[in-house]
Amino acid sequence: MKVTVCELRNTPPEFEADWQALVNHVRSESSDLVLLPEMPFYPWLAWTREVDPDAWKSSVEAHEQGISRLEELGSHVVISSRPISNNTERFNEGYVWEVASGYEAAHTKYYLPNDEGFWEASWYKRGAKKFEVAQTSKARVGFLICTELWFNAHAREYVKQDIELLACPRATPVQSTDKWIAGGRAAAVVSGAYCLSSNLSGVGKGGLRFGGTGWIIEPEEGEVLGLTSRNHPFLTLEIDLSKAQKAKQTYPRYVAD
Repeated sequence: MKVTVCELRNTPPEFEADWQALVNHVRSESSDLVLLPEMPFYPWLAWTREVDPDAWKSSVEAHEQGISRLEELGSHVVISSRPISNNTERFNEGYVWEVASGYEAAHTKYYLPNDEGFWEASWYKRGAKKFEVAQTSKARVGFLICTELWFNAHAREYVKQDIELLACPRATPVQSTDKWIAGGRAAAVVSGAYCLSSNLSGVGKGGLRFGGTGWIIEPEEGEVLGLTSRNHPFLTLEIDLSKAQKAKQTYPRYVAD
């Protein structure tokens, strides 16, 4: 199957330009599955510690409109996350969208940082501590949204759920890019699944510089098959899901807990 990862700038005019270019890329590549960054359809909220209910509402509405645009990509499956409101509580919800069946909630982000530029625990609550497979028409998918990548016990749990793809939508800063790639490689090895990640890029509110650098990493040795960059913000590769099945029979995946 063909999979696409990307980096998308986070200001509205730049995002719109990147979105149109991504649509053209995905259609020309006939990609089966596209991974978008974490909450991409509205400027990053957690750059400030001060929670603005109006900004949250605007972000929720922008992501609802964004989901209605996913069919523009022409891909069978699209994966990302978005802000949601449940009564008076706020969450970051990972989802799978399919052209045949529409939107399906798949995971609610559990591990939330509270740090300069990433005051997520101030903006929304932890979801349930559930890391379960999302069955799509193209592959079995596990979620580790951004900071969750560092909690490798869940990557290990996904081995038992026989996932083929590990989706890691991110919003991470430029200064820690190498660390995040290392985390992606480790997660691919631990889970025995292709690790896919897409990230925000460019300069956001408060001067926050996002790192871009989406990746596709293979499941056996954690080899980086490709990275995105500002000059090449989209990456599409054909992958063999049988490698994920074979990887789970080899070291270190087969070792008993």
